[in-house]
Amino acid sequence: MKTDTLPWSQACENNKGPILEVLRTWMPASGHVLEIGTGTAQHVVFFAQALPGLRWLPTDRPGTLEGATARIRQAGVANVATPESLDVLAWPDGITGAFDAVFSANTAHIMGWPGVEALFAGVGRVLRPGGRFLLYGPFAYGGEHTAPSNARFHVTLQQQDPQSGIRDMDDLLPLAGRHRLRLTEDVAMPANNRTLVWTRD
Repeated sequence: MKTDTLPWSQACENNKGPILEVLRTWMPASGHVLEIGTGTAQHVVFFAQALPGLRWLPTDRPGTLEGATARIRQAGVANVATPESLDVLAWPDGITGAFDAVFSANTAHIMGWPGVEALFAGVGRVLRPGGRFLLYGPFAYGGEHTAPSNARFHVTLQQQDPQSGIRDMDDLLPLAGRHRLRLTEDVAMPANNRTLVWTRD
């Protein structure tokens, strides 16, 4: 339910259920999960309540964590840590250690390509061998968008920032491979989105 005091994303509310079903399939039953780009923290609170065996560390860009921290405190979920700052371009500063899984939603098309490169490099460093990286969002294949709405969204993103835009699997696959991340599953999601499941070799 929306509140007047916390930031809110209707998209998060719409997609959290379908994403949770993918997490149930591909996340471990227990372990430590790094969330990159927690935003409003609607996702992490919902997932943590549904998956009590996982302990979550939510992160986002410096200076953006006030609302997420307030939501997590209000929810009182014991298996979510206080959010921490993470600038992927400055990684590995700050967030270190070994995680059993990494989750990120709607981030790759917002970052510039150097940010996407840094994202995969950082995940490759902190994810345990055999761990999973679940990346949710819209993606293109061989230069083609999966829906006209995604093509329009890509144009809008690039008008706002020429370095942003929906990422193509032709670019992501070799990038991931350089960081020992292998595409294990590509799950179709509502609203022309996907969840990419990468496994750390």
